[in-house]
Amino acid sequence: MTSSQGKKAPAVTDSASVPTRTETDSIGSLEIPAAAYWGVHTARAMENFPIARRPVSVYPDFVRAFACVKQAAARANLEIGALDEQRANLIDAACEEIKAGNLHDQFTVGVIQGGAGTSTNMNANEVITNRALEIGGHAKGDYSFINPNDHTNHSQSTNDTYPTAIKIALAFSLQNLLGELTLLADAFAAKGREFSGIIKVGRTQLQDAVPMTLGQEFNAFATTLREDVQRLEEAVALLGEVNMGATAIGTAINAPVGYREAVIKQLRTITGLELVTAGDLVESTSDTGVFITFSGALKRSALKMSKIANDLRLLSSGPQAGFGEINLPARQAGSSIMPGKVNPVIPEAVSQVAYSVAGADITVSMAVEAGQLQLNAFEPVIAHSLFQSITWLERACQTFRVNCVNGITANESALEDTVARSVTVITALAPVIGYAPAAQLAKQALATNEPISDLVVKQGLLDRTQLEEILKPERLTGLPADHGVENSADSTEAVPRDEMTSELPVVPPAE
Repeated sequence: MTSSQGKKAPAVTDSASVPTRTETDSIGSLEIPAAAYWGVHTARAMENFPIARRPVSVYPDFVRAFACVKQAAARANLEIGALDEQRANLIDAACEEIKAGNLHDQFTVGVIQGGAGTSTNMNANEVITNRALEIGGHAKGDYSFINPNDHTNHSQSTNDTYPTAIKIALAFSLQNLLGELTLLADAFAAKGREFSGIIKVGRTQLQDAVPMTLGQEFNAFATTLREDVQRLEEAVALLGEVNMGATAIGTAINAPVGYREAVIKQLRTITGLELVTAGDLVESTSDTGVFITFSGALKRSALKMSKIANDLRLLSSGPQAGFGEINLPARQAGSSIMPGKVNPVIPEAVSQVAYSVAGADITVSMAVEAGQLQLNAFEPVIAHSLFQSITWLERACQTFRVNCVNGITANESALEDTVARSVTVITALAPVIGYAPAAQLAKQALATNEPISDLVVKQGLLDRTQLEEILKPERLTGLPADHGVENSADSTEAVPRDEMTSELPVVPPAE
């Protein structure tokens, strides 16, 4: 079968024995599998956009969100008398089933598509309509009773339903990500408590700096992730402004009086989200700037996770010729040629997700900028980029926590040896003996490999008792004197500088 333009029609079936029904649109007629809930508009989209080869159903929250939008529209139309009770209730029932997870496999159009999302909107209209017909005892395709355009899409346009569904789906999806991000932060905090008594050398610019505890390092990871939970919660609040009732370009053409107020009320009830109608529907229909803000928040979280992953790779490097301060769980053999080699595969995967999210952010930015006049035609790639980023970040958080962070152990013997040989404690002595003498001692210790403490006592700068007071772990690391495993990241407070230096002997600089 070929179209009038000579192109091959979409392959709706591999066998002539499969029953079909005929559907017609403004282009012409097509044979649709009788069992399919989608129709002619979806069939043409499958033919036109075999690009990503990923249907919109790969993002279940997006399908659920579209069902919420269509359900709210049906209820609003019924409320204002624009749709009769029988048709409205059948459409409502079909939407309820889709919200529950049914018929998602019928959302078959590709995530990348032209037409500003019209193919996805019509896919939803057709599936909902045909299921509604079926519930009502009618045959699929009996559009004389319930029509995808005239009834399921009544008072609507792709240009208000599609961006509204994106925003609702992002809010749904983000809840799962926030949950996983919180669990990951909690896992790092637990390690912070476990490692609270283990002193190590802190580093700046990959050079030895001053002492700290391994617990402080892991507590900082937890804190930075918790901050991103807050930033993402702020970003999702911006998604609450929607343009339902705007129809084509924001002028509300074909939307009956009272529909705008009714549909937002119904949508709030159905989704449980604090949604509001945009004050300027023309602006809201043409502008997609909120997606830049949301994408930026995702990128921030992703890159901070990658920074943590990179730190873990450094801290676990070795096991003999690297830092070797912590041990990551051995997840799989690391080499096809080097026996016994184990690589930090989980942190590596986390970083790769971060790079993808950063790339998606560029895509979103370019697509937002490319919007013209009263509509942005590139919302499909915006939606795909954001949904993929959220999905991958959620999964990355989970595998990071379960397959890596929970199993990290400290290499205490290596840390003790490093601290014992480190000259970094000289910083704590500088306020007492002076910066220049301290610098000279550090240089001498590195040259002779003698401990700093021995050199200080040998040169008569401090006696052993004074030295031990200054070099107490709590003074070196800024932790309270009674710190221990029971202290959490939330309760640990730094010792004020005046407390750290009070009642210490002051030695005149050496001449």
